Formats: sequence, structure tokens, C-alpha cells
Amino acid sequence: MKREKITAIVLAAGRGKRMNSKVQKQFLELGGKPVLYYSLNCFQQSPLVTDIILVTGAESVAFCKEEIVEKYGFTKVKKVIPGGKERYDSVYEGLLSCENSDFVLIHDGARPFITQEILERGMTGVRETGACVIGMPSKDTVKVSDENGFVQETPERNLVWSVQTPQIFEYSLIRNAHEKIRCENMTGITDDAMVVERASGTKIRLVEGSYKNLKITTPEDLDIAEIFLKNI
Repeated sequence: MKREKITAIVLAAGRGKRMNSKVQKQFLELGGKPVLYYSLNCFQQSPLVTDIILVTGAESVAFCKEEIVEKYGFTKVKKVIPGGKERYDSVYEGLLSCENSDFVLIHDGARPFITQEILERGMTGVRETGACVIGMPSKDTVKVSDENGFVQETPERNLVWSVQTPQIFEYSLIRNAHEKIRCENMTGITDDAMVVERASGTKIRLVEGSYKNLKITTPEDLDIAEIFLKNI
């Protein structure tokens, strides 16, 4: 039986303006290593993941190859490529670089606490529907505002999830969705699931991740990540 080819596309092209740092957030030091190291290491160690495509800024390609991929021995990283203007452009470049992939896991390089358990749950979910996203039920009551900043709606909290990554898809599904939607209006697209939602009728499975699977966006997030790392 042919083994499934599962490709992890890791996005590391963000500027990280909210970090108030000259260093991009994915390259900041966490426990003596770059933030990006941790997600790459998880995929490197995973028996599920066949190969990795690392998408970064054009100016960071050489740095990633030398100071991260080669330095830490990430042999599953087959390509380090420059991304595009927007996040969905970078994802598309990653998809174009896949070779004979059956499934793709699209992950933010600024989320260092992805685990093998999350990957296993995600792959179970994607095999059911062809598309799943990792996330967690919201701890907080969420308010939807109108354009003037007044509460317009309060959705039931048990139905609200905070979405994380990886987001996992059958390769053909996400590739075709990108091809279709790139010919249309892409305004407001903030994650990979939205591409599939707009381009097809595929139902997307929500799969539990972890409250520790945070995205490092602000200096406070880095402080929290240091605490999490000490308790691993």
C-alpha cells in the first residue's frame, strides 16, 4: 500500500509589527532557540509528516537555510522559498511547491507549541471530511459589534471557537480552492479555511488543539511562551 504523503507548509514570512522588535517574531529567541525552531522540530520528529516546505521572506531565505534548517539538522525541509505579499499568497506559493502530496498541514511558524497529539487528532479529522482546523472553544463571552462599536450580537459561547493552526486539507481540495478564489475577490480572507469555505461546499471539521498552542504576536505572548517552555 502506498504511504500517504503529508507535507507541512510552515509560514515564516510575517513582519511582526506588534512585537515592537527589529527582529521578526519567528526568529526571536525562545529558550535559547528561534521561535521557528519548535514547530519545525515537531514536524521533523513526527512519523506522520513526510516533508516540510518553509515559506519565508525573500530576504530571509539564506538565513533560514543556514541558521535554522542546516544548523538544527531539519532534513525533512525540502524547500525554503520566498512568500508573497499576503498570507494567502505565501500559502499559495507553498502549495505550488508541493510534489505529489496527499495532505497538507498549513502552520504558522510563530506557533511553537504544536504537539504530536494535535497532529494525530488533526489527521483523524481531515480524513473524515477533507478539511479540518485546529482550535479551542472560547473561554470568553464573545461580542459581535456593528460598524459603530456597539454590540450587535452575542453568540452562544459553546458554539464559538478560537481557531489555531495547523489547518489541514486534502491537497487537491486546498489547491483547487486557491486556484478558484484567486480569480475572485480575496478581501477579508484571514485563514486557510476561509479559502475552502468560499470556494467549495466542503464542511470543515473543528478539532481540539491546546490552549498552549498560542501564536506569538506581542511581547506578552513571548513572556507566556517562556513560562510554557519551562513546564514542558
